[in-house]
Amino acid sequence: MYLGFLTVCLGKMPLREKAEWAAKNGFKALEVACWPQKNDREYSSCDINVEKLTAKEAEEIKGYIKALGLTITSLAYYDNNLNNDLKKRASINDHVKKCIDAAVLLGVPAVGTFAGRNQGKSIKDNFDEFEIVFGELASYAEGKGIRLMIENCPMEGWQIQGIPGTISFTPELWREMFRRVPNKNFGLNYDPSHLRFQLIDYIAPIAEFKDRIFHVHAKDSEVFEDKLARYGVFNKQLDGEGTGYWQFRMPGLGQVDFPAIVKALKAVGYDGVLSIEHEDPLYEGSEARVKEGLILGREYLFKHI
Repeated sequence: MYLGFLTVCLGKMPLREKAEWAAKNGFKALEVACWPQKNDREYSSCDINVEKLTAKEAEEIKGYIKALGLTITSLAYYDNNLNNDLKKRASINDHVKKCIDAAVLLGVPAVGTFAGRNQGKSIKDNFDEFEIVFGELASYAEGKGIRLMIENCPMEGWQIQGIPGTISFTPELWREMFRRVPNKNFGLNYDPSHLRFQLIDYIAPIAEFKDRIFHVHAKDSEVFEDKLARYGVFNKQLDGEGTGYWQFRMPGLGQVDFPAIVKALKAVGYDGVLSIEHEDPLYEGSEARVKEGLILGREYLFKHI
């Protein structure tokens, strides 16, 4: 197993600079953010413009990534592929395809995205739309030799306060995902932090979904028992001060048992990346703080891989 990070956290810094910093600081891989240039999502960036990427530009990127001793493990574009606005949905689906095309040019094995959710429908009814949308996307990726993967984030409150913005946030829902879209190139960017704050066992699913875990996010989360007792599992509804009953942390600073995760991953033969997704609010606010957080995560994970 080896370490990388999702490039979003370093903002608009050019990709080459992100790569140089990563190599200098002991990382072996990058998960490269590929949102559209015009985009207002938080935790997003456009490190490669996949809409305009040429073969020449791809070769240039491949050249300096290789020279720095790095690999690109995935292209990342996490948006609502089941948007109830069909025009927006089509645009998002099309951008996923552009990421897949870019992955081919760059020699990158995988593209990561969200399932998303049509908030006008139940989760059950969303799966009918999911089957159509992701049946097409997974087949498109399969034809190009690329793996397509879903991160298991609930995205609660993404469209409606208190309501999950995706339909792919628990093992129960993954079973339905893979029943509906059984393509072998369709899998998970497995993130244990989301399971931890939902109070779900994040070790047991590794064995069950071993053939679907293509990539692993190293992100921690911290549950505050006093706030959980105060707000409950649906979290705060009116209180505008501070966090709810949980928050994301850098690996080793929350409650996710990464040694146990690494052991479970090795047991099923996973030897891929642990990619730090930095969303720790205590290590944000400046480039220096973000880098400090990444190094803390790296130092902790190095001890356990």
